[in-house]
Amino acid sequence: MSTPYAERPLAAPLVDAASGPFWAAAAEGRLTTRRCRDCGKLHWYPRPVCPFCQGDTEWVPLSGNGHIYSVSVTRKAGPIAYAIAYVTLDEGVTLLSNIVDCDLDQATIGRRVQVCFKSAEDGHRIPMFRPAD
Repeated sequence: MSTPYAERPLAAPLVDAASGPFWAAAAEGRLTTRRCRDCGKLHWYPRPVCPFCQGDTEWVPLSGNGHIYSVSVTRKAGPIAYAIAYVTLDEGVTLLSNIVDCDLDQATIGRRVQVCFKSAEDGHRIPMFRPAD
């Protein structure tokens, strides 16, 4: 079976004071999150207060490299199939995103992926992942 990837319209993200630096970095092709200044832990999704110890946080870059932890290919939700996946980055955080730029049936658990950015309807760049090989 083969499920080819096709571009689809992406809704504009909600940008506010807390998420503005994330979207600014994405516009430059950089993936970021926040790290606690007290306990040192990274967390996703980025937020100003550490979910582990309630300490202050700071923005830090991520490599954008990781592996697929879990994936589901949605074929019947509309005219365009897409793959939604949990991706665990090499830094240890896991985020929900899409797998793109490949045969979606080849997006399998454990496959190495790297971040890429797709444009939303308003021009914001949305981080997604493509196979690293």
